Amino acid sequence: MSGVAVQCTDVDQVYSVDGEEVVALSGVRIDVAEGEKVALFGPSGSGKSTLTSLLAGLRRPTRGSVRIGDADLTTMSERVLLRLRGRLIGIVLQNPARSLLPYGTASDNIEFARRSLPRAARRRLPRPIELLRQLGLDDLAEQRVARLSGGEQQRLSTAVAMATSPKLLLADEPTSQLDGFNRDRVVELFDRVGAEFGTTMVVVTHDPAVADALQRRITLSEGRVVDDGRWYGDIR
Repeated sequence: MSGVAVQCTDVDQVYSVDGEEVVALSGVRIDVAEGEKVALFGPSGSGKSTLTSLLAGLRRPTRGSVRIGDADLTTMSERVLLRLRGRLIGIVLQNPARSLLPYGTASDNIEFARRSLPRAARRRLPRPIELLRQLGLDDLAEQRVARLSGGEQQRLSTAVAMATSPKLLLADEPTSQLDGFNRDRVVELFDRVGAEFGTTMVVVTHDPAVADALQRRITLSEGRVVDDGRWYGDIR
């Protein structure tokens, strides 16, 4: 398995609020290589979550293009986009309760995440216990979500996002509600996902410790990329 490249070219996102234009993103250009783990870093209101929603195909930019691999998300139909999102993209939310079945077990949640896949595709995927074992979470397999701690639920939500073996994992502030110990366990899980699956990862965070643990930090401020984390000779 391997990840998928991500590219945003001259992306603007403008909203209308009470008849006035509000610019959430302006001229954003980013490139993420296959299998790269990138932090989208910056303060609240800098445009990180807006950019993530564009990468997920949950909204379309006002201007510019968003590409996931060879697919241009800005030109495809909603039906094709929905199918591509289910096949290529896994999403980890800030609040794991929004993406988990509280009275199901960890294994139940993985099975539920695969419900829309064709039967032949499901047969090619590892069994829930095998996926959880790959991610070091097999001790949670038969635990009901409602009985898991916040840190355990957040780690399980990553496993659920990986249930369909996506090539791109998007995580929106996945550690903001966790203490330092559980934050580090989630970051370790992202490392494991990268090592086991080669998945491309884009992680939204305002936590420097999380950003430093990933391969590259792309910093946003007031809707613009102010540092893409690359080195250019002796100048960063």
